[in-house]
Amino acid sequence: MIDEKGLRTDGRRPNELRPIKMEVGVLSNADGSAYIEQGKSKVLAAVYGPRELHPRHLALPDRAILRCRYHMAPFSVEERKSPAPSRREIELSKVIREALEPAIFLEKFPRTSIDIFIEVLQADGGTRCAGTTAAALALADAGIPMRDLVAACAAGKVDGVLVLDLNDIEDKEGEADMPVSYMPNLGLISLLQMDGSLTFEEFKQVLNLALEGCKQIYKLQKEALKAKYVAIKEEVETCLQS
Repeated sequence: MIDEKGLRTDGRRPNELRPIKMEVGVLSNADGSAYIEQGKSKVLAAVYGPRELHPRHLALPDRAILRCRYHMAPFSVEERKSPAPSRREIELSKVIREALEPAIFLEKFPRTSIDIFIEVLQADGGTRCAGTTAAALALADAGIPMRDLVAACAAGKVDGVLVLDLNDIEDKEGEADMPVSYMPNLGLISLLQMDGSLTFEEFKQVLNLALEGCKQIYKLQKEALKAKYVAIKEEVETCLQS
């Protein structure tokens, strides 16, 4: 999977991210939304809330409840999957929720819920990271107070080479995969998982590689948010002039 020139299956160098496109405010009916394309992976996230929680007995008196649903569309993979939530989707819903919780001022909205819906439209590896990144953008778009944006990226080992942002075949055939969620301004890691086998030295190198990827994605997140409000400002100015 790494050729004699040191290039990967999609032509990237080991330390390169896949091409990334982000857009904010794509769904008019959601309080906040975001869309991300990372290589061939395409993920949509929508946020609703804070809103009254039903059933009410689940509400907490001192903070909001964050609920997250990660779901892969039946057509998102080559072999059609069942639309029913799988064990993996239930697990990733929990993982992403726990990665995002430290970033949100949940204590400002007692007795409410904030609901995040993540829909994977096309899967080619790294969907939990793309889902986390898109969900953080959607939360910011909804105007929910946050300590920092959460950026997520994976790194790992393929053919003995440490690589950044694994695609599907690298994830399946490689020796290790480490998804990481990071809040760069706070310097906090909110998610760290690993599949596979690494030496202690390789673990440190892969972690640093993933954090560098998160920092690059974090810059793109901020640019995507700015782009939305620059467009709104221009629209308002045009309306006032006319």
